[in-house]
Amino acid sequence: MADPKSAAADLSPTERPNPRTAGLDRMHIEELVGVLLDEDAGVAEAVRRARPSIEAGTALLVEVLGNGGRWINLGAGTSGRIGVLDAAEIPPTFGLEPSRVQAVLAGGSAALERAVEGAEDDPDAGARALRERELASVDAVVALSAGGRTPFVLGAVAYAREVGARTLAISCNPDAPLVGSVDIPILAQVGPEAIAGSTRLKGGLAQKMILHTLSTATMVRLGRVRGNLMSQIQPMTAKLRARAIAIVARLAAVEEERAKQALEAAGGSVETALSALEAERRR
Repeated sequence: MADPKSAAADLSPTERPNPRTAGLDRMHIEELVGVLLDEDAGVAEAVRRARPSIEAGTALLVEVLGNGGRWINLGAGTSGRIGVLDAAEIPPTFGLEPSRVQAVLAGGSAALERAVEGAEDDPDAGARALRERELASVDAVVALSAGGRTPFVLGAVAYAREVGARTLAISCNPDAPLVGSVDIPILAQVGPEAIAGSTRLKGGLAQKMILHTLSTATMVRLGRVRGNLMSQIQPMTAKLRARAIAIVARLAAVEEERAKQALEAAGGSVETALSALEAERRR
């Protein structure tokens, strides 16, 4: 009979049973919630230990986008959805064209709402998705996979390297094949999940933290932020228009009514409004 301890040791960290949560199904709500929060509490430190790799990844992505290339997030399941979410936030927050930061999700858009069976198991589909987007050597692919063994992701990374694109990985498994196949691996070693294998928990949280740090730092370095304000914001809603007015007023040191007038004259562009107000001040 196989030794269960030996079998567990052969699993990736995200798949191993967690001794701290062995009695999860017998816990009262108070204890259950406390244990889940305790597990999540260590994620930030695991991400912080990956800081050198996050810094290297930021420098690479600044270089790629600064030279006209594209950044493509790619993954399956939870990891892929996190990549889609972060890419979708770039245009309204930082004013970058949607084509510059994209996302590929195994199973396509349908997989955003429900699992698409078998989508993550096809390495050729990963390569095909990048081929359809005409991936080139000037681009970068950020591969997301908590376990680092997803065939869809591995196939995509192999294709990316074939065409000479730059590659990064965000994973929680230091021994995964994905880690050794990219230019910059970013590892958040969060250990076993509260529910074995459910990487929507600590693995997902870690990937989200790393990805939003990468994208925010990259956009700041590309000049898409002034100070700590979103100077490239796209004011497409009432909330964002109010925020844009406040940003112009603060940065130009004018009353909000004057900022609103300048913003309207600039067609909603914060940077154009600021330039006009700065030119007005110099006259």
